[in-house]
Amino acid sequence: PQARKAGSVAAATMERPLSKFDKDFYYEHPAVGAWSDADVRAWRRDRRVSVRDERRTPKPVRSFMEAAFPEFLTEALEAASFERPTVIQSQAWPMALSGYDVIGLASTGSGKTLAFTLPAIVHIVAQEHLAPGDGPIALMLAPTRELALQIKSECDKFGASSGVKNTCVYGGVPKGPQLRDLQHGVEICIATPGRLLDFTDAGQTNLRRTTFLVMDEADRMLDLGFEPQLRRVVDQTRPERQTLMFSATWPREVERLSRDFLARALMVEVNHAAELTANESIEQKFEVCEEGEKHGRFLRLLQGLYDGAARTIIFCDTKRGCEALRSELKRRGMAADSIHGDKIQQERDWVLLQFRSGECPVLLATDVAARGLDIKDVRLVVNYEFPPSTEDYIHRIGRTGRAGHQGLATTMINERDGGLARDLHDMLVKSNQEAPDWLMQMRGGGKGGGGGNKR
Repeated sequence: PQARKAGSVAAATMERPLSKFDKDFYYEHPAVGAWSDADVRAWRRDRRVSVRDERRTPKPVRSFMEAAFPEFLTEALEAASFERPTVIQSQAWPMALSGYDVIGLASTGSGKTLAFTLPAIVHIVAQEHLAPGDGPIALMLAPTRELALQIKSECDKFGASSGVKNTCVYGGVPKGPQLRDLQHGVEICIATPGRLLDFTDAGQTNLRRTTFLVMDEADRMLDLGFEPQLRRVVDQTRPERQTLMFSATWPREVERLSRDFLARALMVEVNHAAELTANESIEQKFEVCEEGEKHGRFLRLLQGLYDGAARTIIFCDTKRGCEALRSELKRRGMAADSIHGDKIQQERDWVLLQFRSGECPVLLATDVAARGLDIKDVRLVVNYEFPPSTEDYIHRIGRTGRAGHQGLATTMINERDGGLARDLHDMLVKSNQEAPDWLMQMRGGGKGGGGGNKR
């Protein structure tokens, strides 16, 4: 791929010449090479995969053997009891291992974390060892500390056998332990942009060795206003780096960012992710009710669905609303806790640990938890208030129905949400879900349905 603008790396390069590095580590397995073009097109069509440049795009792999990873990674995948690659992994792995810049568009829960983590480790083990004072070889940027920690857990799992060290850098906690990791030397840094810039601005770490860059949930990073920080971070990396960008949606702002940061990138899109659609594994239901009756209706709904064990996430618009509902549910004997912006990081980590383990199976959350949480077996998502946009709605309900499991999402809705009815109706149609008649009436300005459980 063509080189990008060198940016501020130029001065660092003059301080110490930087070695050339390899990016292409892909070996096409004979079974993959034997696939005809017609076979590949059929595979992509059946799995709703589209690619931007079919001529340059490697064929997908159908198994870990076909991916031709080093033995230590294949053994780690087997130890983790993974049966086969997910769709995004099947296509993104050969693209990334071939050294291309990659754009991956896929819904949450699609396995995209391993789609970039394993190629990053392959890239790292082929580079020169870190010297004293070197920063990370691979940099993985995430919008939230929760997502950053989940990426770290995969790096821990698959990097251990090769000695690839990592650290996670995010705000809301003391800098000391993070700084010690960076100064001791780590091959992978998983970071939120702001905290990383705290360290680079202070000269406490650098990105001179960063040749593998990942931006995960790029759309969310732009939603949170991180574009200036992203540009400052990227400007400090090697200009000829390999860059991977993953996003659940493809708004114009993300497309523009990709043109600035990536060179001749290959793109893979799964399940029409660029369109505003929800995961088809999620059954979507709606409770239509007046504002005054919503609370009672919600409590009856939850008691009818809650079985004491199934993990449930309830989204509220405000921190106060989260805490009020948490108190109410605890009074009713439900093991419930909350996560929102007023909680310090240690509290958030503890709540999520209890939720993951099943000790506290009901989690109330503001949108701080709507993205990045990858928790297995969330059976139910409830939107106590309708989210501010259809995109937020999709990301909230995407906490369930992950990794091939079925999920249920129920949303409280009333006439004040009518402004979003058109987008919601269109999204339901695109997601192969039934768009109810009352939604059409609300969309047209009439009254919504008269209550009851509607689908």
